[in-house]
Amino acid sequence: MSSSWTREARRRAQASPIAALAALFAVCAGLSLYATVLGGSVPLVQGGGVADPTLDRVHDAATDGGVAAPDRLDRAATRGPDGHRLNVSLTVADEAWTVGPSVPGGATDRASRLVSVRLAPGRVEPGRLSVVVWS
Repeated sequence: MSSSWTREARRRAQASPIAALAALFAVCAGLSLYATVLGGSVPLVQGGGVADPTLDRVHDAATDGGVAAPDRLDRAATRGPDGHRLNVSLTVADEAWTVGPSVPGGATDRASRLVSVRLAPGRVEPGRLSVVVWS
């Protein structure tokens, strides 16, 4: 009796591979649907700010191989959107470089990101690239 009970319990405890795959498909489809609906309901840009896309363009102009250089900031300062003014700054520890007009007190459209900064040949340190955009 013991051996027939063991075989019966083992047979009932297993799921067929097709049923397991169907369950996995249902879970994945549900998660995909949830992520799609959630992604469509969240606004991508809040407030219509231009600082984030401007920072992307400035980063591309100020870096070479992913490493920013202070002498490339002049080139980066020309990447602002039409009809807006742009201030670009690069800071490393106690050093800072800034190009562009002085930032007015009411300018709130700002963005920044961490970057690697080449200070000298063979000397790269972490820093922050920042932009402020205003009309």
